[in-house]
Amino acid sequence: MANDLKVIDMITLEALRIAHEKCTFLGTIDRQYDSSFSNTGAKIGESLRIRNPIQYTRRQGSRIMDVQDSTETSQTVTVATQDGVDMRFNSAELSLDVDQLSKRYIEPAVSVLVSGIEGDVLEGVTKDVYQVAGTAGTPPTDLAAVGAARAKLNQQLAPKDGNRYIQADSVTMGGMVNGLKGLFQDSEQIKEQYREGMIGRTAMADWYENERTWSMTNAGDVAGTLDSYTIVEGDTDLTVTGFSAAPTEGMVFTIADVYDVHPETKKAYSHLKQFTVTSATTTVINFEPAIRISGARKNVAQADGSDIAVSSGTNAVTFVGSASTSYRQNLMYHKEFATFVTADLPKMDDAHKCSVMQKDGLSVRCWQASDIRNDEMLIRMDILYGYKTLRPEWACRITS
Repeated sequence: MANDLKVIDMITLEALRIAHEKCTFLGTIDRQYDSSFSNTGAKIGESLRIRNPIQYTRRQGSRIMDVQDSTETSQTVTVATQDGVDMRFNSAELSLDVDQLSKRYIEPAVSVLVSGIEGDVLEGVTKDVYQVAGTAGTPPTDLAAVGAARAKLNQQLAPKDGNRYIQADSVTMGGMVNGLKGLFQDSEQIKEQYREGMIGRTAMADWYENERTWSMTNAGDVAGTLDSYTIVEGDTDLTVTGFSAAPTEGMVFTIADVYDVHPETKKAYSHLKQFTVTSATTTVINFEPAIRISGARKNVAQADGSDIAVSSGTNAVTFVGSASTSYRQNLMYHKEFATFVTADLPKMDDAHKCSVMQKDGLSVRCWQASDIRNDEMLIRMDILYGYKTLRPEWACRITS
């Protein structure tokens, strides 16, 4: 029994080691909440509530106090997705040492598991990101688009603490590396050991090459207008007209005369506020972020910084890119824009050879059992996880 448990523990440790190296994207976002779900700690169900920062408005001058309520808001991360990969070994194969076992079986299995999870998470959080930089259809070959994305993160007060990253597909990365020869050759970085796909650091971000970045196809129409619609506080849907095809989830649009603002001073920026579609028909667009016209959470204004006029309008609604065209959605972000949470899966009562281990916020369960009819050993690896885009304003797509 002790030897059997040692084998499954070794397989679990090796699976965690490989998974850690393969996490090109998941290894660069926040995972600080995992301990709340420990098998040895208190159970909190399948959901975790995370508080958002409280927002206030400034009082100017020495006039009478304008006392504000400290209104807390929160988001919920649901940890209920279970993915896994299954293997079988015969007696001879199970006698291999762990290095051989890893190379022939564990590494291919874990690679498939991590790649699938990472692709799903990367697509999911990218759809939530409403800021876009670059020219749709023109792959970047210099730092212009990257600089624009960096500026958007700065304008939304994303921390400048060394925790910014870029995920780019190989075609985009190839053009960038060719156009920026020599910029990814910092001698100190070469001395370090990086995750798979790590290229280097420039423009205040670590660069990763990742083929799992999301490719979005625009709907068959990308321009229309508000249908004499009145924009109101808290809006997450608009009534529109002029669209021959419903916008698809993840498409990004602007509304004429609706400008972005500084999160603290509330002064208008020179660019229009961008929004991302969550669902839509040809006449109604549901979107994020919610429109906040005034107060501490104000996020839009007119060009002069004044509050959006609450009246019926036919403002133009314009999407990024051309109709029926696919665009690669590379991503620049701060680590805390999203979180990935894994939970310890239980050890079943009759599971004599089952191991649950954690490393750097990643929990994996390996469960081994025998198949006496075929003289085989069956092993399943499982990860229970959830993810959430906490601060989409701290990320920006770089379209290609």
